[in-house]
Amino acid sequence: MKLINKVATMVTILLFSSQAFAEGEGAHFVLGSISDANFLGLMGLGTVLGVGLAAFGVGGGQGRAASAALDGIARNPAASGKMLVPLILSLALMEFLVILTWLVANGVVGTIQGVLGA
Repeated sequence: MKLINKVATMVTILLFSSQAFAEGEGAHFVLGSISDANFLGLMGLGTVLGVGLAAFGVGGGQGRAASAALDGIARNPAASGKMLVPLILSLALMEFLVILTWLVANGVVGTIQGVLGA
């Protein structure tokens, strides 16, 4: 059953991926045209959603990591020293993902402001 799901997924991706990159007539993006506002608005919306989803995902991941570490410490208090460094490292790497997303979002917003001349 798993093989059938993998094959069906691969066939679906191969069949529909060409349509995702298809370009209709007059679909060229030219800076300064009226359709730029829609594109820039969608860039802004994607930026906001990206930062929000990154923060939401990392918050859940950090909660699960802390919960697992505290469960491990509760079961074996002697191992708390061995668990602390990997826990702090994993929390720092998760937080770095949010910071990286925020930096990319600031770059996108800067691009939007540069195009709009704001």
